[in-house]
Amino acid sequence: MILRTAATLLVSTLAMQLHAAPLSEKQIQFLGPIPTYNSIKPNNTAHQSKIILTLLPNLQSSSDTLSVFGKDIKWQSLADINALTLPGMQVLKFNFATTRFVQGKLKISGIKKAHVFLNGALLSGDESYDLNVATGDHQVIVIAEQVDNWNEVSVDYSPNSEHDLITLHNNDKVALSAKQLFDAPTISALSTSPNGRFYITTEQHYSDLSGNTPITETLLKQQNGTTVYRLDGVAANNIAWRNDSKQIAYAQDQQLKILNLNTMTTQVIAEKLDGASSFEYFDDSTLIFSWSNSPSDSNSLVKHYQGLEDRWSYARTNTQIYLLDINSGLINALTEGKLSHNLEDHDAKRNTILVSRTLQDYKAPPHMLTELLEIDLADGKQKQLGSYRTYNKARYAKDGLYIVAGPDFAGGIGKALPDGMLANNYDGQLFWLDRNGKNPKPLSKNFNPAIGEIKVLSNDDVVLLVTDKDTKQLYLFDKSKSHFKHIDTGLDVVDQFDTTDSSQADLLVAGTQATVPQQLKRISVSNNKANLLWDSQKLAYQNSEIAKLEEFNFTNKSGVEIKGRVYLPHDLDKTKRYPALVYYYGGTSPVSRAFTGRYPFNLWAAHGYVVYVLQPTGATGFGQEFSAQHVNAWGENTAQDIIDGTKAFTQTYSFVDPKRIGNLGASYGGFMTMLLATKTDMFSASIAHAGISNITSYWGQGWWGYLYSGEASKTSFPWNNPTLYSQHSPVFHADKVQTPLLLIHGDADTNVPPGESHNMYTALKILGRDVELIEYKGANHQILARDRRFQWWDTMLAYFDMHLKDQPQWWQSIYKK
Repeated sequence: MILRTAATLLVSTLAMQLHAAPLSEKQIQFLGPIPTYNSIKPNNTAHQSKIILTLLPNLQSSSDTLSVFGKDIKWQSLADINALTLPGMQVLKFNFATTRFVQGKLKISGIKKAHVFLNGALLSGDESYDLNVATGDHQVIVIAEQVDNWNEVSVDYSPNSEHDLITLHNNDKVALSAKQLFDAPTISALSTSPNGRFYITTEQHYSDLSGNTPITETLLKQQNGTTVYRLDGVAANNIAWRNDSKQIAYAQDQQLKILNLNTMTTQVIAEKLDGASSFEYFDDSTLIFSWSNSPSDSNSLVKHYQGLEDRWSYARTNTQIYLLDINSGLINALTEGKLSHNLEDHDAKRNTILVSRTLQDYKAPPHMLTELLEIDLADGKQKQLGSYRTYNKARYAKDGLYIVAGPDFAGGIGKALPDGMLANNYDGQLFWLDRNGKNPKPLSKNFNPAIGEIKVLSNDDVVLLVTDKDTKQLYLFDKSKSHFKHIDTGLDVVDQFDTTDSSQADLLVAGTQATVPQQLKRISVSNNKANLLWDSQKLAYQNSEIAKLEEFNFTNKSGVEIKGRVYLPHDLDKTKRYPALVYYYGGTSPVSRAFTGRYPFNLWAAHGYVVYVLQPTGATGFGQEFSAQHVNAWGENTAQDIIDGTKAFTQTYSFVDPKRIGNLGASYGGFMTMLLATKTDMFSASIAHAGISNITSYWGQGWWGYLYSGEASKTSFPWNNPTLYSQHSPVFHADKVQTPLLLIHGDADTNVPPGESHNMYTALKILGRDVELIEYKGANHQILARDRRFQWWDTMLAYFDMHLKDQPQWWQSIYKK
C-alpha cells in the first residue's frame, strides 16, 4: 500500500458524495510568471506543442526552482497567490498517491489555455479530464497560457466510485514507477583502451518525446572522466582500439573512420561497406573484420528448405573474414566458401587467425557440429584443430588455446557427474588445448559457476564473466596456479565489462544489484580497488522508495538447497495480510538479480505485492550436478521445487495470504506455469508468457526447438520416448487445470511459436475454464518496444489485481468488452 502519512488531504468525502470537490490549494504548487522576451504565447506559434513539451521535463523535477533566461523562479503554494492575472506562462503542479487503480474526473476551472499532463502524458479534454491511474505516486502538471483571474482558478476531483481515492502529498520520497525503470539512463555499451588511458561509454535513456526510440550518446573520455570526443551514432562496443591506444576505428554514417587520439582528427578509409562488422586491429596498419552477404529470395512462390537451419531468416547469409589495409584501402578475403566463418581470435605475431564454422550434421545432440580452424595468412593454409558438438568459443594464449564449451567437450573430460548422469552442456566450462588442438585439459571441472565470456590477458591469465548462482560475476583464472579468484565488483549482476591489456589489468564494469540501479566502475584486478565513475541512482532514483530484499532458501525433498529471494513493499505492515507473486524460470539459467528487466520485481513490490523469486533444480551456476537435473526432466523436478518452495515461503512469511498467491514465468517458465496448473491449485491466478504447451510441436516448429531439445531432451525423441513428449506437455493434461490462467504471446514469436499458447487456449476454452489470451502484434519472444512494454507490465499487474486483490477495474479499463 502507498498511503502517505504526510498527506493533508484524503479525498474520502468525495468518495461518499461522488461529486467534484476542490483540492487543497496548499498542496498545489505554483510557478510563475515564466519570463519571456516578448508577449507571444506558445499557442500563437506553429510550434506550440513542442515548446510546451521541451519545458515539461524541467517542470517534472523535484527542484524547488526553475532557471529561465538567467532568472531563478521559485515554486510556491497556490494558496499564497493573490494576483488577478500575470504575464507569460504559469504552472500548477501537485502529487498524489493511490493505493489501488482509481478512476475519476479532474476538473480545472478558470484557465482558458491549459495543457494538462499526467505523469508526463498529455491529457485530452476541456476543463474536465479523465484520471485512470494505477497503484503508486502520480504527478499532474498544468501549464497555463492565459488566466484572467487567479482567484477564480480551482482544481477539483470527482471519483467514479467510493474506492477511487487519491491522497495529495508533497513527500520527497515516491514509489518506484514503470517509467523510471524503463526510461532511466543506462550504460548500454562500454570499451576501454588497451593502456587504460581512455574509455568509451554509450549512455541510453528514453522519454515521452522519443517514444520507442532510445536517446543515445557515445563519449570518449580520459581516465579521469573528462569527455574529449563525441561519437554520434556509434556504439562503444563496436569501436576497435589499436594496440598502442593511439588510434580507434569505427563505422559511422556508412563510412569506416580512423580517429587519431593524439590530434583528435579523423580520416575516412572506406565507404559503404554494407554488411561489414566486428572491426578489430590485426596490427597497427591493418583491420580484420567480418563481411556478410544476404542473397535475395528469387523465388516468391515457394521455399525449398535446405535443412533445419533454413527456418532461420538469416540462415542463407554468408559471412567471411577479410583484412583491410588502412594505408591503401585494399581489402583481402581470408576465408571463402558456402559455409560462413566466424572469427574467434587472431595472432599478428604468428600471422594466423582462429576461425570456426558450423556444419550441417544432425547425428547427435545438439544436432550441429562446429569445426575449429587455424589459418596461416602467409600461405592461406588451413589446419583443422578439431570438430566439436559442444562448443562456445576459442581464444589464443601464448602457447595454446582457451576453449569455452560444455562438460561433454573432448569426450566428456569436463564432466563432474555421477556415472550415467547426462551433462547439461549449457553449463559452460573452461578447457585448454595446445596449438595443434591436442592434449585437452579441463580447467574448471570443480568450479561451480557456469562460464560465459572470457578475455585473455597478456600474461595468459583470463578474466571470466560467469553465472554464479543467481548472480553474474567476474573471476580471474590464474594460469600459473590454475586457480580461480573472485573479482569483487560490489555488483550482483555484471552487465558488461572490458579490460586493459596488461598483467596488472584494470576492468571497466557496468552492472546492478538486486535493489540498486546500474553503476559504472573501474576496478583493479590486482587489489580489487574500485572507483565509481557513473551512478544511475543519482540520475534517476534519488527520491524513489525501493523494495527491501531478503534471502529465502529452503531444502528440497532431495536434500538440495534451493536458493531464493523475497522483495518486500517499502511500507510493509506485518500486521496485515498481503498478496504475493511467485516467479521462476525453470529452464537452464537462473533468474538474474538484476535491478530491473523484463520482469520488474521491484515494481511489483511497489504495487503492494510480496514477491518470491526462486531458482529451482536444473539451473546453471550451482554446479554440474544441479544443472544436469534439467536434462530429460521437462519440469518434473522443477515443479516440485516451486510447489514446496511456495509452501515454505508462505509458512515463513506469515503476513502473506496463502489464498492470494499468483505465479508467472516466461518461455520455459511459461511452460512451467502451464505445467503447474495441471499439478496444483495452490495458486489463485497464473500467467504464462510465451510458454510451451506441447513439447513435440515446440521441438519441431520453434526456430531453435530441436537445438534446445538436444540438451533438454537429450537422446529422447517423439518416436523413442513418446511418454516424455506427451505426458510432460501441459496441453495433454488441460482437463486438470482449475486456476485462472492468462496466456501472453507475441504473434511473431520465432523461438516459441504462438501456437503453443493457442493450443492451451483452445483446450481450456472447450473445457470451460477461466482463461485469457493476449497477443502482442509484431512482437517476437520478448516485449521490447517502450509502448508495448508499459502496456504489457500493466496487463500483468491488472490481471493479478483482479484475481488477488478483488480489484477488476484496471483490467476492465484496459480490456473493455
